[in-house]
Amino acid sequence: MAFLSCEEMLAAARSQKITLAEAVLRSDLEESRLTEAHSRAAMRHLWQVMQATSQEYDPTQRSRSGLSGGDAAKVEQAWQQGRLLGDDYLAAVTAEALKTAECNACMKRIVAAPTAGSCGVLPAVLLPLARAGQADEDAVCDALYVAAGFGQVIAARATLAGAEGGCQAEVGAASAMAAAALCNLKGGTPEQCAAAAAMALGNLLGLVCDPVAGLVEVPCIKRNVVGAVNAVSCANMALAGVDYAIPCDEVIDAMGRVGSLLSPDLRETGQGGLAATPTGVKIARQLAQEG
Repeated sequence: MAFLSCEEMLAAARSQKITLAEAVLRSDLEESRLTEAHSRAAMRHLWQVMQATSQEYDPTQRSRSGLSGGDAAKVEQAWQQGRLLGDDYLAAVTAEALKTAECNACMKRIVAAPTAGSCGVLPAVLLPLARAGQADEDAVCDALYVAAGFGQVIAARATLAGAEGGCQAEVGAASAMAAAALCNLKGGTPEQCAAAAAMALGNLLGLVCDPVAGLVEVPCIKRNVVGAVNAVSCANMALAGVDYAIPCDEVIDAMGRVGSLLSPDLRETGQGGLAATPTGVKIARQLAQEG
């Protein structure tokens, strides 16, 4: 995908009188030289892997560090017992974000969307809708093309790496992608998709990357939930016609600048933020001794 800005992506859809998903697909085909059938098959495969990751989740499995595993099952149980706030969709989004992120920590197969550390956000907002019969495979794959388009622009204009831009570049970008995907799935216009992405990324601007013991577990897994719920909120606002004062491209550029200003301790080094708390340091020392 050769788009260097969200506005360019939206303009392509407008000028060619096609959907945003189709604009992203056509751009991808021009760059990759794949046939449309091959591209769509690859996207369906990614969706199938997202589904399989959720289906194969084992609540009894723990990561090697022992820091993660089983939390998604706790959420599902509490949901079934009526102990949670919000509706069924919100509970399912929370559980699914935890499932995929926990699977990543347990070395299971996931789709990096856009990174392994943020892998739970995008499937979390889509899986419950698909299971409820509110989105078929074609609609989900179109939403994934839209997500990919915004992710590509973020990568081109800023970064997707926590080591370069902090967690705002990982969970923040994933949240923006998920918000745009949801907005598209619910019939939003390209402009509404861009507004949703801008709001989602803007809400997480400045989010640091501070993994305890250098592992993609604490606080990363729970931040996937935050990214997913943020995406839902922003998609809802955009679908309702709520605009965002700052254009999506400018939000992305701001994220890139903020990332460059973050202390190296707050960019995936495991030396700042929560990783530097007394408990975070204690955990790191314990795991180092065990290793």
